[in-house]
Amino acid sequence: MPVPPHQGVALVREPVPRLAEGLVTHLPRTSVDVDRAQRQHDEYVAALRGSGWDVRYVPPATDCPDSVFVEDTVVAFGSLAVLTRPGAPQRAPEVAGTEQAVRDLGLRIARIDEPGTLDGGDVLSVGSTVYVGLGGRTNAEGIRQLGELLRPEGREVVSVPLGGVLHLKSALTKLPDDTLLALPSLLDTSRLPAFRTVDEQPGCHLVLLGGERVLIAASAPQTTAMLEREGLRPVVVDISEFEKLEGSVTCLSVLLPAG
Repeated sequence: MPVPPHQGVALVREPVPRLAEGLVTHLPRTSVDVDRAQRQHDEYVAALRGSGWDVRYVPPATDCPDSVFVEDTVVAFGSLAVLTRPGAPQRAPEVAGTEQAVRDLGLRIARIDEPGTLDGGDVLSVGSTVYVGLGGRTNAEGIRQLGELLRPEGREVVSVPLGGVLHLKSALTKLPDDTLLALPSLLDTSRLPAFRTVDEQPGCHLVLLGGERVLIAASAPQTTAMLEREGLRPVVVDISEFEKLEGSVTCLSVLLPAG
């Protein structure tokens, strides 16, 4: 099989020993096997590398059980990195290590300030439109601030009210051609353009790896089969231990495409 071309930089963060203490909001708490989670994370990283991504590790946040979900700490738009202000106060210390990582990459830095809150898992860019979930972790002020930061970048921010789900990208994602996939029972779809409905919630959690490659969780077999029928190349990873903490394939990395 040919080696994929270089796609860019992928930021990840190792799971910490306290991972099992991570927050749960919409799921009952169940036992998390931290050793298995580490193996699953290693396989996730291998999938990124195997698809042409240069993986960089964000400095650890040892006292933050949820810190492996690095996506929530920064959203990137070309050369601009917007450091978030997580909606769960106990996650605030996670941002410092991410700031160091994006500064080391030479990105321009902006940030969400109090009283705004914004989790990266609530942000989905589709062309020049940026959809942002309005719910338990991201508030209206955080969305307003993001809109102000992105207006000079030529991007429009659209808020999407959520219901019964932690983050926007737990209910909405996109295919490589920018077609939206959504689970309508979990969000207000009135502010979205045309979309396709998926029946599996993990089918809403896709990471575009470049070209026809799409990272998807093993818990979404129906969506995986649909992607294959449409000529895409699903890269399937088992992240079951992270799913117990409402995590998904999107939560575990921040992709910074080359160029």
